Order: sequence, then structure tokens, then C-alpha cells
Amino acid sequence: MPIARNAAACAASIMALTISVTASAADFDWKKFQGKTVTFLANNNPVSQAILGYKDEFEKLTGIKLKVDSYQEQQMRQRLVTVMNAHSDEVDVFMTLPSREGEQFAAAGWYADLSGMLKNAASNYDAGDLSRALLKAANFRGKLTSVPLNIEGPILYYRTDIFQKCSVTPPKTIADVEAAARKIKSCDNGVTPFVSRGLKPAVAYTFSNMLHNIGGTYVSNGKSDLCSAKGKKALETYSGLLRDYGPPGVVNYSFYQISALYRSGRAAMAFESSNELRTMMEGGDRLKDTGLMPFPAGDAGSVPTAIGWGMAVSAFSKQPDAAWYFVQWASSPEIQKKVALQGIAAPRTAVAQDPEFRRWLDEQPVRKEWQAALDVLAAKGSSEVGYPIVANPESREFIGQAVQDLILKQKSVDQACADADKALDGLIAQK
Repeated sequence: MPIARNAAACAASIMALTISVTASAADFDWKKFQGKTVTFLANNNPVSQAILGYKDEFEKLTGIKLKVDSYQEQQMRQRLVTVMNAHSDEVDVFMTLPSREGEQFAAAGWYADLSGMLKNAASNYDAGDLSRALLKAANFRGKLTSVPLNIEGPILYYRTDIFQKCSVTPPKTIADVEAAARKIKSCDNGVTPFVSRGLKPAVAYTFSNMLHNIGGTYVSNGKSDLCSAKGKKALETYSGLLRDYGPPGVVNYSFYQISALYRSGRAAMAFESSNELRTMMEGGDRLKDTGLMPFPAGDAGSVPTAIGWGMAVSAFSKQPDAAWYFVQWASSPEIQKKVALQGIAAPRTAVAQDPEFRRWLDEQPVRKEWQAALDVLAAKGSSEVGYPIVANPESREFIGQAVQDLILKQKSVDQACADADKALDGLIAQK
């Protein structure tokens, strides 16, 4: 499934809303909702951290008080489900991944439709500059459910100094990644050769890239396809890298642990989100010894994962218009440029072409490699992370379970994929 979702209705809707922004900046009243309080449920990841660094500017501009409830990702989702199931107005704005929960949340009626709000944004907002692919990915049944805040995908971070020390060349294929990990393990036993996500609900983000590169699919002829030859190869390859070359306890690793391990100098290769550039480069120790690339090709070439976090307004908010002011501000060209200079890739062409941003890239080779990898993600990316069904979040649990069973040697690949396919076929049948 390409990042631009194949739906004619989406295309027509997005075209309409991106060309009809006619409000005059001079007429736009940023103080219209002065004195109100907007509650934002945030995933405590690099995207929200960067945006909220300018929270005071939003409050000064609008006179709106922004109340932030920030949690790690799993806790944030649990909190959101609790609030939404109760049809509570406790949350006005929340972060969302359309590629994960978009179908599910849209079917449940949890998103406010932002189409009309986007049409009435300030003229300098420039809605036409937002990534059409990501807008389409957030469009369900003709309704725009969120506005993109970034574009991201997993990429391979690697230590150029360790590669040189161990006489390893940058990998061009998945087989080369395995060979590099094996060589580094024998060369330097003080470093973890390879790390990626092993935490069950987080696995699909990185595993999907490998599955697609190998040529596998999640669904074939209406059935789960993990037990296909390519599906089993992807499961064995991904779990084998983590089992044989990953850190102890890797089944508990998501982006927090991976970034910390790499930043501290204890990992030679880290397959993790492009969003983590900011976190991994903190302190500057890795700026001079890191190389970046899309994950190397498999039998099907390079099919990277490319998605984006969005900001949504709750369908149960009693002040959706004030909530929209925060969404508009956070996704504006001005704020997107500021966070791009911290390593958060903006879903706006104008930011990527901005002279100040280009100078920032030129300051460090690792930044230029990061942008080059993102260009590949944007051009070739797939937004299929887990199963393309309403129960996508549940599907990720079963993908992660199969990988964990293999990492821990609790099942053979035939048994692990068969158990996963059986459960996943049940989810697919729910439609």
C-alpha cells in the first residue's frame, strides 16, 4: 500500500481543501478565543517535545491556555481510549497515527472533521504546502481526521568509527546487515552489533520495512500471509538479528531504549525512527561518527516505511474551534521550520527548501544523510504498518508476538507464523 492511500474520494476532497484557503491574514483574529483553556493529550516523543518547546509563544499569540497531558506512547493510547469511550470532553486535541488507528478511530466517530477548519485557516498558513500524501492518509470517508506534523520512517543509524575499526563497509542489502553484525560481534565484544524494536506492540513499525523489502505482504487473497515463504523469511531474519546480535532484554525495547543505547555509544547499528535523530545526537557525541541510510534492500528492493504523526481534534470537544487554533499553530510553516531545525522532518515542501534549514543541514554530514534518507522515504515509502484493517492496532500485537516467540526460541517459525495467521485471520474477518 503506497503512502498515498488509493481512494478517489480522498483525492477529490483533499484537492478541494488545499486550494480553497482564502482567508486574509489581516482579518484573522488569533485572539478570538482568548481566555479559553485547550487540553492537549500528547505522546511524549520527539515531535511533541519539539513543538511544546514553543508553548509559551502559542499562549502569548492567542491568549489561550494550553493544558498538556503528556504520556509515553502506550500510556497515552490507554488514556485516550478511556476518554473517548466515555465520550468525555476532557481532551480537546490529541496526537494520532492515521496509519495505525485511523480506520478504527474514524469508525468509532472519535475524530472531528477538520476539512472546513483547514479551509478557513489564516492565509499565511498555506495549507496547499502540506504533504498531500499524508493528508490523504488521514482522510477517511471524505473527512479529514488530522493534520500532519511530520514525516518519518525507520532508518539505519550506524557507527562509522566501529565499521572502520572492524573493516566493515556500509551494508547495501539485508544480507550485508547480517554479515556486518556478525563481524562486529567478533571484532568488538563491548558493543551491541544491532538493535531494533523488540517490544511487542512496537515491532510492526520496523518489521514492516523488512517484510516489504523482502517482498512479503501482510494479506493475500483475503488471508493473513505471514506463513508465506517471504513472510517466514522476514520473521526469521528480523528475530535472528535481535536474538543473535541485539542487547539483553531486547523484547522490551522500543525507541526510548534504542536511542539511549545508541547515543551512549553502546550500539554499532540501530534501526529506528528518523524522528530519533534529535535524541540520538543529544550531547554531540554521535554527530561525528554516525552514518544514516534507508534500511538496505532485500529481494524486492527498497520499500521503506513512511508515515507521519497527526494532530486531531476530539469529536467530543466542546470548543473545537479553539482547539483548531492550536492545531493550526502547531502545523504552521513557522513552527514547522523551528522544529525541523531540531531534526523533526516537516511535511511541508517550503520548509525543506528554506535557506536556513538547508544551511542547518550543511553544518553536519549526518544531517544531510538524514535528509537524503527522508527524501527516499517520501518518494518510495509505504504506509502499511501492520494490517490494513480497522483492527490495525490489535494486528500489531500478533506480529510482535510472532517475533518475540522467535527471539526467545519459544516456537519454531512454522508454529509462530501459523499461530499469528490464525489470530489475524479472525481480525481480518471482522472487517
